[in-house]
Order: sequence, then structure tokens, then C-alpha cells
Amino acid sequence: MSQGHETIDVRQHILHTATTIMAAKGFSAVGLNEILVSAQVPKGSFYHYFGSKDAFGEAILKDYFEDYLADLDATLTAADKTQAERLMTYFAGWRETQGSFDHQGKCLAVKLAAEVSDLSEAMRLALKAGAAGIVDRLTGAIAAGVAEGSLSVEDAPASTAENLYQTWLGASLMAKIERSPAPFDAAMAATRRTLNLPAR
Repeated sequence: MSQGHETIDVRQHILHTATTIMAAKGFSAVGLNEILVSAQVPKGSFYHYFGSKDAFGEAILKDYFEDYLADLDATLTAADKTQAERLMTYFAGWRETQGSFDHQGKCLAVKLAAEVSDLSEAMRLALKAGAAGIVDRLTGAIAAGVAEGSLSVEDAPASTAENLYQTWLGASLMAKIERSPAPFDAAMAATRRTLNLPAR
């Protein structure tokens, strides 16, 4: 393996290790030593890849959203499904992963948004860019669904996408507070109404 590949692998290993820990504990509560011990990487290697914990947090979020958006692209282009079905598959997946009390697979944006937005401008902007990427893709999917006739909306696709994303973010927070999947059930029902899909 070339040194370039080793560099990428070590950097990604640190990022993925930290993502798992921070999904459970948040950003501020996690020290670098905990991450480095878990990743089995010396401190010198960390500072080779990341200049500070703030820069590290920004890199974590960018890496997280890169993977998230790739998965979303795959969901929204799945073969042999209508655009409405693809969208509902996405939201069903959100409910399944975020409704679990297991931290594995939890949305890092939901976990960190309120915490880091006031602490780090770089991390806030990374969160903003990631959220915008999600809304842009949902906008395109909604517009395509309207064009093919599998769904209909009263507002413009862009505002509909933004409202749905905010609905699901709110549901994720309320589900954490209530320790109940009920907010996701409400979000799913609201989504079906918004897209003019039959209730289930």
C-alpha cells in the first residue's frame, strides 16, 4: 500500500472512530485522548492530520455528510420505484435509524447541531452545508415526483423539502426527549399528507 493510501486510511479511521463516539456522547464531552485510545493512534498522528479539535470537528461533519449524501443519492435513484416510493423509503429509514436507542447509525447533525453551532463557526457552516445538500436532493426528488405524477404538493418543491426536513429534525429531537417513536409516527403521517399520499 502506498503512503498516500495509508494517510487516507489513518485519517478516515480516526474520523469514523470519532463519529461513533460523538454520536453517543456529543462533541464537548469527548476528549481527544478517548478518541485516540479507541482508534489506537498516537497523538502526534492526530495533529499531523488535524490542526485542532475545532478543525477535527469540521472534518468529522464534512466526512459524515459526504457519506450521508451518497446514501441519500442511492435511495433517491433506486431502480423500479416511483419517486414517491423513494422518498418514503428515505423517511422510513430515518425513522428506523433515529428511532432506535442504539447510538450506532444516529444522525450526527441531530446530535451536534444545538451543541456546536454556538461553539464553532466552522462546524456550524459544515452543518449548514450538509443540511442544504439534503434539502436540495429532497427538492429534486419532490419535483421529479410531481412531474411523474406519483405525488403532488401545494407549495413549491423547495419550500416543501425544507419543511419536511425541519419536521423530521424536530421529530428526532422530540423522540429523544420522549423516549418514544410517537414523534416519528406523527412526522410520517404529516409527510404523507404533505405529499398527498394515501394514509397508512
